[in-house]
Amino acid sequence: MATTTGRIRLRSCGRELETSSDALGELRSSADIAGDADVLRERMLEDGYLYLPGYLDRDLVMAARSSVTDRLAEEGALDPVYPPVEAVARPGLSVKFRPDLANGNAAVFELLYTGRMMSFYREFFGEEVRHFDYTWLRAVAPGTGTAPHGDSVFMNRGTDRLYTSWTPLGDISYALGGLMILEGSHQLEHVREDYGRRDVDSYCLNHEDAELYATGQKWWNGSISEDPVALRRALGGRWLTTEYRAGDLLVFTMYTLHASLDNQSDRVRLSTDSRYQPASEPADERWVGENPVGHGPAGKRGRIC
Repeated sequence: MATTTGRIRLRSCGRELETSSDALGELRSSADIAGDADVLRERMLEDGYLYLPGYLDRDLVMAARSSVTDRLAEEGALDPVYPPVEAVARPGLSVKFRPDLANGNAAVFELLYTGRMMSFYREFFGEEVRHFDYTWLRAVAPGTGTAPHGDSVFMNRGTDRLYTSWTPLGDISYALGGLMILEGSHQLEHVREDYGRRDVDSYCLNHEDAELYATGQKWWNGSISEDPVALRRALGGRWLTTEYRAGDLLVFTMYTLHASLDNQSDRVRLSTDSRYQPASEPADERWVGENPVGHGPAGKRGRIC
């Protein structure tokens, strides 16, 4: 892995990653078993993720990308010297999270909630599927990436049979900085039962700052660490990543720890996180409905600590 990155030194959260064979590796492709749901389920239990290169229709991915870059260009976020689809950032741009760019976006909806994506989950679950109505769209300007975390702390009020699809909206090189997964982290029982059971929208009613948490003036960002190098040393395993292509799909569990590489390019890195579960099982109320409440005040839950 250390030699395949070429000239770029991989960083995450501003920390240069260790590149020894026991610290960094490539995601394992599951493209060869993509049509066998039983084997995919076994692989998910083993790895905590499924990497499916080229699984999605590249034309649909690029249509979704264009719908986003056109909007970014209209608001002046991109360098007008280049075609919008190239997503070259305006100098000084500071942006990471733009779920609003998915709202009312037919091309993004078609990619994530129809066709091959939904077929994958129907086969994987062996039953009808419900997707969350909220779409996490990331438009990451040059700079640091997302800190290590697991998704359970953001959406654990429903079924445990909930999975994330991370979908790159375009090709993502090491320099642009894609997602990375901490190998074997979904099997760490002490992490799962402590960190993994916390809720970012839960707060202590009997603490003096309860009102600040209830109204969203104070919050926990859900990260398990701000230092991916120290986290890997503490928990073991390797950080696994790759250079992604439009059409690739990465699916993982709620307890799989992950982060992203820093964006060391001059472009905006575009991707989506979308969530899927069996339709027969309870869903986290924060993320479903016509206008999901998300992490707003309506999603807060007080308790005696």
